[in-house]
Amino acid sequence: MTNKLSSSEKFLWDYIQTNLTDIPELSIIKLSDDAKVSTATIVRTMKKMGYSGYTDFRQQLTANTKNNFKYKNLEKVDHDIKQAIFKNKYEVDNTLRSLNVGSIEDAIQKIKESSDIYIFARGFSEFIASEMLVKLQLLGKNCIMSSDPNIIVTMSKRIKREDLVILITLNGETSELVEGAKNAYQNGVSTLTITTNEESSISKYSDMTLLGFKSQTSYFPDYEVRSRLPLQVISRILLDSYVIRTQRTK
Repeated sequence: MTNKLSSSEKFLWDYIQTNLTDIPELSIIKLSDDAKVSTATIVRTMKKMGYSGYTDFRQQLTANTKNNFKYKNLEKVDHDIKQAIFKNKYEVDNTLRSLNVGSIEDAIQKIKESSDIYIFARGFSEFIASEMLVKLQLLGKNCIMSSDPNIIVTMSKRIKREDLVILITLNGETSELVEGAKNAYQNGVSTLTITTNEESSISKYSDMTLLGFKSQTSYFPDYEVRSRLPLQVISRILLDSYVIRTQRTK
């Protein structure tokens, strides 16, 4: 959804994510003053993000915040630490909102039908790929995982049509993953991408895409070590759902 935002709307959305715990107390006029954007920009941003307006967004955020404060231990948490906690919850909540049930069902069916499954990932996404590898192998699937750039590119050229390629990438722009997806796609191999970037280069080579929500706030701005929490949530939902579906059909 954030790909539909203008530069000023993205700035506002990033500002809101950085100040989530303060938003329920801010009127649209106060937010306009604090974020240095017009009230019209606020309204447009909210509508593009799926809300009827700022009031709707604030009410939903307030309801979520009240639910969080059922846990007494959060009431005494430092303001900045509380922001970090809500950042993670916000990523999970919006990832669940973004998930398409039909896409999950399609992915389950494709995993079930595939002879071999190849999982490609780089960086921190490798940890998620490794977990998926073990779980799929435990479920009796013939599964191979690689994080090596040269192996990904070379192997993707040799994968058979009856197989499945799963790509795990936060931004969907890692060159070797894009090339691997392209190789598989051009050879008629089914590709499933788990990402947070709907408009990424890799998406045009993906038969199926499971989309998560990535917060723009990073506590390590000088390094590319952003949280893969949205990808982790999606992978767990996918494999849990796969187990449920395959057990029912036995």
